[in-house]
Amino acid sequence: MIDIIDELQWRGLIAQTTDLDALRKALADGPITLYCGFDPTAGSLHVGHLTQALTLARFQQAGHRPIALVGGGTGLIGDPKPSAERQMNSVETVRGWVDNLAGQLSAFLRFTPEGEQAGPTDAILANNGDWLGGINAIELLRDVGKHFSINQMLARETVKSRLDGEGMSYTEFSYVLLQSYDYVELYRRYGCTLQTGGSDQWGNITAGLDLVRRMDGNEPHGQAHALTTNLLTKADGTKFGKTETGTVWLDPELTSPYAFYQFWFNADDRDVIRYLKVFSFLSREEIEDLEQQTQERPQARAAQRTLAETLTTLVHGEAETRKVKDASLALFGRADLSELDGRTLDAALAEVPKAEVEGPVGELLIIDLFAQSGLTPSKSAARRAIQEGGAYVNNVKVTDVEAKLSADDVLADRFVVLRKGKRNIGGVVLKG
Repeated sequence: MIDIIDELQWRGLIAQTTDLDALRKALADGPITLYCGFDPTAGSLHVGHLTQALTLARFQQAGHRPIALVGGGTGLIGDPKPSAERQMNSVETVRGWVDNLAGQLSAFLRFTPEGEQAGPTDAILANNGDWLGGINAIELLRDVGKHFSINQMLARETVKSRLDGEGMSYTEFSYVLLQSYDYVELYRRYGCTLQTGGSDQWGNITAGLDLVRRMDGNEPHGQAHALTTNLLTKADGTKFGKTETGTVWLDPELTSPYAFYQFWFNADDRDVIRYLKVFSFLSREEIEDLEQQTQERPQARAAQRTLAETLTTLVHGEAETRKVKDASLALFGRADLSELDGRTLDAALAEVPKAEVEGPVGELLIIDLFAQSGLTPSKSAARRAIQEGGAYVNNVKVTDVEAKLSADDVLADRFVVLRKGKRNIGGVVLKG
């Protein structure tokens, strides 16, 4: 087995551990079983979850057995936010979200193929609703609650910030009991001795670790451990995983593969090497080579292209990645726009100036479309662009300032791609 601790340290992933030397020895003596929890607070994972999913995958590649725990029970409560009470979702909604998350996690971990016997490092998919749903109130208070100090619970940063504001319900206050009990249950069922998570979960994770030691004091499955990863920040100060259009989701219906690809391709030069370390399985030599290319020829964006292709393929598959790359080439005249389907065109135009237009296609003036889309500030500027040879409709140069849109110019029944010069893209979406 490879030294996973050295690997995680080189990639800048380790934020906190309870006892690094003891954990390193346990891993060397392994294999061990570890877990990370994913609460269904929405119908999809987002790019912020990738750090944890891929950390589990790294442990699996290093010869250990990961458990992906989906919070069918804790998701009905919700980890308290620092600012306000979470909106509680229906049991049916959470159940559907649990299924979605379980499907997405299967892209990152190797589970036992159907009909085959489980191997020693095959991942386990668990749902804490299976045990939390069977605990009654008396059992929770007697067997779990007695191990928690109210003083310590009140000292938690989230609790303090909420009590200084609008307050907190007993439901959310008790969330830590449920999440902590997950570690006990997985420790007993699978001999799980390591929980991982983001550094913002350190309090919850160590509470679970403490509960294991209190409820199974002799630790028959071995010493339990905790490890957290660093939370990602962006060099420009904006929040990782957000764009102008919102959260970057793994579900292609919420964030298209094209937009997903562009999120990574647009990574700042100051961030991209760090992202490659965290989100790719490229070797140290490969990443160092891309770092050198970024320093010497940043305009080539070799590191960004590798990052975008790697992650889009991992999350959405090779076929979708090919579509995305074809769309990127086609927008700038290096491939055929007519080969793109409507969903890909819609996604490709989502981030550029565009206008929704109605009216008979044959009566729409090209100069009006350039101005309406915002690609040029005015019709006179559009006219100049045409006269200077820098205006294109679907990558075909426009030579007549009085030219009108034709039916043949409409892609996938409702899209038109406009371009000014080599790199300025805009679009038109036809109504009706």
